[in-house]
Amino acid sequence: MRRENLAGADRQYRYFDLVMAAFVTVLIVSNVASSAKIVDWGVSLFGVRLAFDGGTLLFPVSYIFGDILTEVYGYRRSRRVIWTGFACLAVSAGVLWLVRIMPGEATWRQAGGQAAFEQALGGMSTGGIVLASLVAYWAGEFSNSFVLARMKVLTNGRWLWTRTVGSTLVGEAVDSAAFISIASLTGVFPWSLFLTLVLTNYIFKVAIEVVMTPVTYRIVAFLKNAEHVDWYDRKTNFNPFARQG
Repeated sequence: MRRENLAGADRQYRYFDLVMAAFVTVLIVSNVASSAKIVDWGVSLFGVRLAFDGGTLLFPVSYIFGDILTEVYGYRRSRRVIWTGFACLAVSAGVLWLVRIMPGEATWRQAGGQAAFEQALGGMSTGGIVLASLVAYWAGEFSNSFVLARMKVLTNGRWLWTRTVGSTLVGEAVDSAAFISIASLTGVFPWSLFLTLVLTNYIFKVAIEVVMTPVTYRIVAFLKNAEHVDWYDRKTNFNPFARQG
């Protein structure tokens, strides 16, 4: 039996906080990995080298969590999680920035500690990567959530795979283009890698979503059954800045 908007939007859910915690953890870890390393497996597509930042391995999982949150709990609760993730990412970047500028112990500095920190975490603690991460995350996640919510209403809840993949096609395009553009403009990535990073990030992230579709189906089915909810955003205010409920 379909449980459309059962018991209202303000009820408490057993697993919602766990999903939100997992979402925020994946978000922060993937952004740290993004600034730490660029990976190159030596593969090219149409002459473009498929190199990617380390966060690409994990960041697509945040979109899967975003799909699950919107599909089960609705756009309004997903919006709250997106803003929570935004705040946590900003705080983590601020802490790393503070650690970077604080004076280091002499022996640690002589052993190359400061250089190692700058190399691995400097991007996450400087303006360029932080601005790129925050803008790309915000625009990509809200695009993803909006598209999925609207598609769910239009399809009357059928064909889950079409909206998980379709929303990711839009959200990841916005995210990848914004992140690499801003990071390149601020000097985090060289412009010579722009096309490589955008193309690789997009292909890899969408591929992860497609491969993980069976897992998404299982989690969505479990949560809908356990929480007794299947939210449809028929009268939702999709303004990202609307008052959070």
